[in-house]
Amino acid sequence: MNKSNLWSLRLGFSGKEADKIEKLGLEKFLKHSYESKFDKELPAFLNEDPKTMVELREFNASKKNADPETKKNILKKEANSRIEQKKWWIEKMRTSEFPLRESIVCFWHNHFVSTSQKINVNYWIYKHDMILRENAFGNFRELTKQVLKSNAMVKYLDNSDNKKGKNNENLSRELLELFTIGIGNYTESDIKEGAKALAGLNVGDNGAVYRKADEDNTDKTYFGKTGNWKSDDLVDIIFEQKNIPYLITRKILKWFIYDNPSQDLVIYYGDYFRKVKFEIEPLLTKIFMEEYKKETSGTKIKNPLNYILQLVEELQIANVDDIMIMNFLKQQGMDLYNQKSVKGWDGGNSWLTSQIYLQRNNISDILCSGRSVTKKVINSMNEGEKPKSDYEKFEVKIDFDTDGNNKTIITELSNRLVFRISDSMQKDMESLLKYDFDPKEQHANFAVVRLFNYITKLPEYQLI
Repeated sequence: MNKSNLWSLRLGFSGKEADKIEKLGLEKFLKHSYESKFDKELPAFLNEDPKTMVELREFNASKKNADPETKKNILKKEANSRIEQKKWWIEKMRTSEFPLRESIVCFWHNHFVSTSQKINVNYWIYKHDMILRENAFGNFRELTKQVLKSNAMVKYLDNSDNKKGKNNENLSRELLELFTIGIGNYTESDIKEGAKALAGLNVGDNGAVYRKADEDNTDKTYFGKTGNWKSDDLVDIIFEQKNIPYLITRKILKWFIYDNPSQDLVIYYGDYFRKVKFEIEPLLTKIFMEEYKKETSGTKIKNPLNYILQLVEELQIANVDDIMIMNFLKQQGMDLYNQKSVKGWDGGNSWLTSQIYLQRNNISDILCSGRSVTKKVINSMNEGEKPKSDYEKFEVKIDFDTDGNNKTIITELSNRLVFRISDSMQKDMESLLKYDFDPKEQHANFAVVRLFNYITKLPEYQLI
């Protein structure tokens, strides 16, 4: 696979940025990505959703007191809003000129997990999402502080139930275990004292605020330091600890480059992260620039986003159905805004079970044949069951050199799509695109799409 295609997949969701990486060079490409603008305007689907605590209380009361038919319509509208939220984000992933921001937002979304299913306030999910987007390349310490005080996180990890004398330790525990320093680097006492410091931090109009009746203003001893600590203080103390950089550098390496990053790399980049005072942009630049110089293809299994968005992009599908993408992601275990646990998606081998592999092959068959994929079709993609439906047809085509021949076109697609080609794979491809193939012939595109479909089913195609 060409290096520019490989890194387009790693820094975005498809190969469409390969030409930019080639022309600009990686360093300038990264600079453009960091400086890329993003939409801060409230999406239309949230216009009528409650946003203040007063509006939320009124909305919940109206829902509770509504007759069955009205309540059904309210619940349906809420569900539709959640669907629109997913479509809104998928569209940004597909169409952003420099999609690295959306890729790192997705990383943070899977690091600071808070699911719409539990939170059930779409506006809070959006605000949490925008914290991640606005701070995507900023400072990890400051990002952690903001997330800790988001309504979504406070609700998701039950800190609304955390009160003086009656502590709920969920947020305090995950702050240490999953968000910052990792297991083995703190004590149960730190969790308990942290919970006291977070007592009373509850949802508010513009993010979480301390409620005087519930907060604990006694001294707490946290990592050996004593004081009347609050949420920002906890984060500052955590970021003084020796092992603070390594959990996040491991996860960044795993998200972008290696399913199993070496401990040496984790420590090397973690030490640098501390040196730059936990600024995310210079860390990403150092990781990407240094790993780009190495031969690292085939070290990571594509996540479902990479898989489906690359498929759609390569097939040049116009008027892409974002609901189709949304449903496919859910089927593959990558349901946006709805991870199965606070630990997030596992990644790695979990993205290539036999069932997931079969589902990927099925959707490739359908899209390569120019047929639409409905939710009904997605749901029918079980092992041994062929999807059956009335399909809407659309045009698909693959970019290839119409002045080439069968071998040059095979090489062209191989360099673009697969990190390694064996002799047997080469023979299989030459049997699909034979020696007398005429790239200018009327049905040439059909033959190349068939070749592409074969490539998408290769185990090697699943790796980047």
